[in-house]
Amino acid sequence: MNLSFRAVRGAVVAAAASLALASCVSTPAVPPAPAVAMPAAEPTAAPTLAETAPAREDLPPLIAEALAALEAHSGHVPRRDKIGVVDFSLPSREPRFHVVDVATRTIERSWLVAHGSGSDPNATGMVQRFSNQPGSHASSRGAYPTANTYVGQHGRSQRLIGLDAENDMAMDRAIVIHGADYVSGAMAARQGRIGRSQGCFAFAPDDVAQVIDTLGEGRMIYAGKA
Repeated sequence: MNLSFRAVRGAVVAAAASLALASCVSTPAVPPAPAVAMPAAEPTAAPTLAETAPAREDLPPLIAEALAALEAHSGHVPRRDKIGVVDFSLPSREPRFHVVDVATRTIERSWLVAHGSGSDPNATGMVQRFSNQPGSHASSRGAYPTANTYVGQHGRSQRLIGLDAENDMAMDRAIVIHGADYVSGAMAARQGRIGRSQGCFAFAPDDVAQVIDTLGEGRMIYAGKA
């Protein structure tokens, strides 16, 4: 996408009214808060990844891929100190949403996260495919800057912007971060998998606030499968 991040961020707010019709989000319980400006990048050039940390040969392939995506999309990601990496090659019973420190290239924290039912139609707990199509109820691969938060059917949630051809329908599909009762460690232990979303990044209700607060606005999530 060739739009500036500020322009894309404005599009999120403009699209808020249409999100009530999309798959993962119902009409907010209260009107969304007025839009606030996204944190701007520093006026001086931000250091590249090569300048912030030495190359590491032991990086998991998906984290290395995510860091490359951060570099490629740096103009759309004002905050580049940490990123979220969703490793959909892992089963849903395992914590696979990782917060990665960019400077040290280490995982700070991991949580359980659901994938879309359209990516796993037989409820195996494993992502079988990705889709960017509205109505697919599938997860999408790619880079997502975090946008504004709001209160909806699932409580406090956070909108995401899709930057790649594989996920650029994220706003139209209302792909967001939200909490869900079908995500829990107890469920993962009991049945070997957690529940599925309609394509959103769904977390345990007790975890979602920490995920949102850790990422804030203007950081990147990268989802993929090694």
